[in-house]
Amino acid sequence: MKILVLGSGAREHAIILALRSEDTPHEIFAAPGNAGIAQDATLVDVDPNHPGAVTAFANANAVDLVVIGPEAPLVAGVADALRERGIPVFGPGKAAAQLEGSKAFAKRIMDAAGVPTGRALRAASPAELEAALDELGAPYVVKADGLAAGKGVIVTEDRAAAVAHAASYLAAGPVLVEEFLSGPEVSLFFLSDGDHVVPLSPAQDYKRLRDGDDGPNTGGMGAYSPLPWLSERFGGEDEFVDLVTREVARPVIDRLDAEGTPFIGLLYAGLILTDAGVKVIEFNARFGDPETQVVLPRLLDPLSELLLAAASGNLESHPRPAFADAAAVTVVVASEGYPQAPVTGRALTGTDAAAAVEGVHLAHAATAAADSGLVATGGRVLNVVGLGTTFAEARDRVYRAVAEIGLEGAQHRTDIAARVVES
Repeated sequence: MKILVLGSGAREHAIILALRSEDTPHEIFAAPGNAGIAQDATLVDVDPNHPGAVTAFANANAVDLVVIGPEAPLVAGVADALRERGIPVFGPGKAAAQLEGSKAFAKRIMDAAGVPTGRALRAASPAELEAALDELGAPYVVKADGLAAGKGVIVTEDRAAAVAHAASYLAAGPVLVEEFLSGPEVSLFFLSDGDHVVPLSPAQDYKRLRDGDDGPNTGGMGAYSPLPWLSERFGGEDEFVDLVTREVARPVIDRLDAEGTPFIGLLYAGLILTDAGVKVIEFNARFGDPETQVVLPRLLDPLSELLLAAASGNLESHPRPAFADAAAVTVVVASEGYPQAPVTGRALTGTDAAAAVEGVHLAHAATAAADSGLVATGGRVLNVVGLGTTFAEARDRVYRAVAEIGLEGAQHRTDIAARVVES
């Protein structure tokens, strides 16, 4: 197939690497891509957020499938423009993408579908914010209603910090103040063709910047998959996945379909396992980052077939995908100053040595080629991904590879998947 992947991060690189690993070769384009993606796909000068530009390229190059990676093209309506021209696209239309683009919309859909989630109060002014904080109390959870690149939420005991966080977003629109929910978090992906859902394997990510879940929220500093500890509570991973499919994914997909906004693409369920049961923290309308980097390397089924089936409305004919009985761990190498003010333009070295470690590969997040080699162009620069027969082996491999990376002022967590190894 000819496949166009939109996006420039490690998630998109992970998708392309999964497509590259298939027995049947594909011609893969990426817009705009990055220096790492350029080694595995043909970069094209197309604005991924411009519906007309993407559609024109897909038509001119007889593209068989467009895969939308990040959220911005979804909210911009790129998928709608492609579908209007009959081009298969994996990604929801603008209306359905509100599930990520508006936290208030997501809460309404969950309420209508009977999906378990925490209470939320909408605040459009400082006075409404103060009232909501009073009603729900500490710890305070404040979220930007719109897109915020994974950094629009704060969870804090400090009321002043909660108010300051909200103030930075209120000028652009309302915020949500939510009930604090306690428990381990799980990310679970679902493929949907608008009528049917097929689950992938769960993962756990690490949002805080520093070890021990300290520091500010980020777009994600690492992840691992599968989650063996789910067996203690649910009897097994399959049982957990069945429960979430039944109580979360299917009701949401059915509700969106009933409202005339079918969801075709990747439904990301951010879940929390509370004492009162599984509840939804948030939905995203695309593959999660960095969880994709540990889920897709374990996938045994051809990813291209699954994505095309979802895009074409034929997902019902596909059984639940199979995953390798392997452990996957990814560690994010980030620039100095991330997430508030990342320093960019610095030289990035050691990538060849890191990728040479057994069981390791790299997913580039924000890199560019310069005369002197690679340079970092953003906050999260690289995902170092390690596979092993055990989590101890995967962790050992990934951290040996991280040690090979050279980037002045670089940051990374040293405790990714440590608890699962200890247990």
